[in-house]
Amino acid sequence: MSETLQIPQRPTRTFLKESFEVISWETLKPYFDTLLNRSIASLTELRDWFRDRSELESAIGEDLGWRYIKMTCYTDNKEYGDRYQDFIQNIQPQIAPFSDQLNKKAASSPFLGLLSGEKGYNILVRNLKKDIEIFREVNIPLFTEINTETQKYAQLSGAMTIEWKEQELTLQQASVLLLDTDRNIREEAYHKITQRRLKDKEVLDELYTKLIQLRHKVAVNAGFSNFRDYMFKSYGRFDYTPKDCFDFHDSISSEVVPVLEELAEKRKDQLNIEQLRPWDKAVDAEGRTALKAFDGGKDLTEKSITCFTKLDPFLGECLKIMNAMGHLDLESRKGKAPGGFNYPLAEIGVPFIFMNATSTMRDMTTIMHEGGHAVHNFLTKDLALGDFKSPPMEVAELASMSMELISMDHWEVFFQKPDDLSRARMEQLEDIIETLPWVATIDKFQHWVYEHPDYTPEQRKNNWNRIFQEFADTVTDWRGLEEAKDYLWQKQLHLYEVPFYYIEYGMAQLGAIAIWRNYKRDKKKGLDGYLSALKLGNLRTIPEIYRAAGIKFDFSKPYIHELMSFVRGEMASPPSSH
Repeated sequence: MSETLQIPQRPTRTFLKESFEVISWETLKPYFDTLLNRSIASLTELRDWFRDRSELESAIGEDLGWRYIKMTCYTDNKEYGDRYQDFIQNIQPQIAPFSDQLNKKAASSPFLGLLSGEKGYNILVRNLKKDIEIFREVNIPLFTEINTETQKYAQLSGAMTIEWKEQELTLQQASVLLLDTDRNIREEAYHKITQRRLKDKEVLDELYTKLIQLRHKVAVNAGFSNFRDYMFKSYGRFDYTPKDCFDFHDSISSEVVPVLEELAEKRKDQLNIEQLRPWDKAVDAEGRTALKAFDGGKDLTEKSITCFTKLDPFLGECLKIMNAMGHLDLESRKGKAPGGFNYPLAEIGVPFIFMNATSTMRDMTTIMHEGGHAVHNFLTKDLALGDFKSPPMEVAELASMSMELISMDHWEVFFQKPDDLSRARMEQLEDIIETLPWVATIDKFQHWVYEHPDYTPEQRKNNWNRIFQEFADTVTDWRGLEEAKDYLWQKQLHLYEVPFYYIEYGMAQLGAIAIWRNYKRDKKKGLDGYLSALKLGNLRTIPEIYRAAGIKFDFSKPYIHELMSFVRGEMASPPSSH
């Protein structure tokens, strides 16, 4: 099969030398100088200038991508860490002022107005003007410091392990024990994991405080009263406001938390226990052993390819190509950063999937999720400019979260027994009910944190608990575990590494439910709508892209109520047979 696989090649360079490599700022500067000094005397020349700039930025972006990938795959490898650090400290700060000058050069061109009428360029020009508006040279060293500090979170988390029966386990590997049907094992594992996290609670608290202060300075320097407002502008959130986020929080509290409460009550009854404790939340409520979707990284890869191929041959081809190119690192191991991601590699167009699989069903849905991102990259890789290929995050997460749901049609690849398939499907739907309140919790917490940058860690802890309680079920008993609850937020890497990148998961989760509903009604039409939306990359606004998928970009209580009613209906019905 691999013999017939069409492995993508990097497009022929027209501006850079074919042998070009990012070695140092000195090797990059001549290209920036050329773009800065070039005369633009026509619409065609402006279009060519954007193409050449995109080629340069794509090559640089891909180089940074590989440095980041290698550093996260091997956090204990000093050479990889140093190479990433070199880029952050010595190359990126030099690029920033040149990027601003290039933006201003484009903005001052008399031909820009004509270009902004062409497909996609209106979004590009809107973002370019936004970047000019928020750029401040004084912030360059602050961003360098912020990037250096955020790297510490990955190093601290990547080093966390516990001892279990004379074996050293990463926290990801240890979390599998929380699925054990023996409650004593679950409780012991929970305490070991929690104690290991709490060992670094003060270091992580200090790190977060420092990041908040640095980010607040960035915002004030750029003329904003807080970092939240700065990030809304920085992310190009033209299609919604902080108020829309607060409306989202209210809708989740009103329409989803009651379902969460019902599920927790049902779980307590099914487990036949007096108190539902945090270590009782992941185990199968009927006392069955944990679902095992695959056996090792190779098996996970092969089954994922089969599942995607059954959905659509093109989707399977995407994963096959990534596998053939060595763009999959799926298994958990010591020294590997936590989490999972799909990293777009702008020049070659074939992304890289990183994750920490052990053997759980959640690991299987993670590759469905990251695979959705990957498909998005494949669908946009031939668009003319790098800017066109980079969709807003609310669309990027729509790609991944929808794939988790529409791929369920072929999960028999992972679960041959009908009962297991039914269980897997139910766990996935319950996960949606748990995800939406957690997204609202993290997002509301971030709004509060950056509106109060001078508050003490103690005040932060108190407000975390207030917000957590708003979106948590009242069934779970946290008595004696107050400290664990106080610092639950520290496990959310987004708070440290990508602030305000989290509400997108909630918005996209709602969109994914709507796409899945369309798919259930008409498979071909639903899938075509999904793929058509993804092909738009960053050529349209968020509401326009959602409309292309046949869904709404809407956070209102009535709409969320409608989607939750659909999910409830699906939870009550058996999986479709094959």
